[in-house]
Amino acid sequence: MITPQLVRIDELQEHDLVGFGSGIYDGKNHRSLLDLVDSMPISSGKKAFIFSTNGAPASLYGSTRDHQAEYLKMVNKNQRALRVKLQSKGYEVIDEYSCAGFNTNGFLRLFGGINKGRPDRQDLKEAEEFASELKRRI
Repeated sequence: MITPQLVRIDELQEHDLVGFGSGIYDGKNHRSLLDLVDSMPISSGKKAFIFSTNGAPASLYGSTRDHQAEYLKMVNKNQRALRVKLQSKGYEVIDEYSCAGFNTNGFLRLFGGINKGRPDRQDLKEAEEFASELKRRI
C-alpha cells in the first residue's frame, strides 16, 4: 500500500492488477486519489479493484434486502467518480469493496461522529475475504 503522492506512475504499468482506495469524502474517493488517476496514461489489458471506507449510518448496514440494496446503491454512487476515471484510462474494474468508516463530517462532529471503531475486526475479515476471492479469480 502506498499513498497517491508516492506512487510512481511508471511502476503501475508493471502490474496486471492494481487496487485503488480511500475513505469517502463528500460522496467521492479522496481528491488525491482522483488526481492520481487523472495523471495516469491510458493503458490496455490492466485490471483494477476499488475499495473504500464510508460514513453511512448504521441503519444501512442491516441485513434486510432493502437495507442491502440501499447500501450498495450508496457505495456505487460514492465510488462512481473513481470507477469512471479508471475506465477512461483503459482499466477494467473487476470488483469493488466498501465498509463502514468513522465519520465526523459536518454536523456529525458535534455529536462525536458515527461508526466509531470502524472499520472493525469483522470489516477487516470481510476485506480479507474480498481479497482472497479476487486472488482466486485472477
